[in-house]
Amino acid sequence: MKLQPDRLDVQSILAYGTGWVGLGNNGVAEKIDYSVVIGSRGEKLPWNCQRFEQLTAEHFALLADMKPELVIFGSGTRLRFPPPAFLRGLMDQRIGLETMDTLAACRTYNILAGEGRHVVAALLIDPDAI
Repeated sequence: MKLQPDRLDVQSILAYGTGWVGLGNNGVAEKIDYSVVIGSRGEKLPWNCQRFEQLTAEHFALLADMKPELVIFGSGTRLRFPPPAFLRGLMDQRIGLETMDTLAACRTYNILAGEGRHVVAALLIDPDAI
């Protein structure tokens, strides 16, 4: 049997740790140390919040505007759920949201993106967590 290395044709998270993620596509890697939204269709934009307490409904409305199948919300170093009122835009469009700590969100994003799903990961990266 000939083994081949895994190779994703989509933007993927190549590495991660407390306070950073390594984002890559086509062999090019970039270390990101700020909250970010990434998508399996190549989307990458800063998510203007550093801490869970700074989140607003507008942060989640941005995700709904991207129209993914599913949003993976990485809530930081520990599991925290956003208030249901923040999720109205996602619910109105029947877009699912899964909440987990940011490191688990990185792993889950890679699996779903590798399956060809249109998934968006919204990752809180707290610079003080290092």
